[in-house]
Amino acid sequence: MSLAQAMATTFGTYCVADFLSNFLQHPTQSMDYGFFNNLIGREVGENFWGTRTEHIVGVAACLAATDHASQSIFKKALGKELCFAKSPTAFVAHTFLFIFAGVTIYVAGDSALNPAHEGKRMEEFKEGTYATYVGSNTAWFEPYVPVAVARFAGPVAGASWVGSSLLPATLAYATVKGVGWNDWGNSGLNDTEMKLNGLKK
Repeated sequence: MSLAQAMATTFGTYCVADFLSNFLQHPTQSMDYGFFNNLIGREVGENFWGTRTEHIVGVAACLAATDHASQSIFKKALGKELCFAKSPTAFVAHTFLFIFAGVTIYVAGDSALNPAHEGKRMEEFKEGTYATYVGSNTAWFEPYVPVAVARFAGPVAGASWVGSSLLPATLAYATVKGVGWNDWGNSGLNDTEMKLNGLKK
């Protein structure tokens, strides 16, 4: 598989994982997917900026880049492919570093380009970076998820795309967003989501 194909697969996995994590964080709430709200009969506030769609696409793109870049760096440093079974400490370090770097890049882009942050862009960047650091520290468990899946559901399940990639990423998204941004239940909702769920600011 070429690097481009690998990154495309990683990007797709992270998009699906982010989408699914919303159901873990907000199981009874309606989410704001921007222009996609038209397809599911929900009111559209903003078409893209500040919506779950911006987050899904933007974070996945940044994480796909930092994930593969980090793996390459660790491969050169270790002189071998990065593998949790053979280099658990390095793999856990890689997990924190690529998540923190990727989400911070997303935060920087959102802070600089999102029209809603006009006049407070540096404040948004600082707050987002701190939230990223707090949330990234909760994702240490991600490499252990395939091991647990293999133990309880068998090695084939643990090595599958769902067991080795999608499930770990979905759980990591949920904890990073949930803990870092307090994005749980009725917390962490944007203005459109507050309105969709009959909540007041």
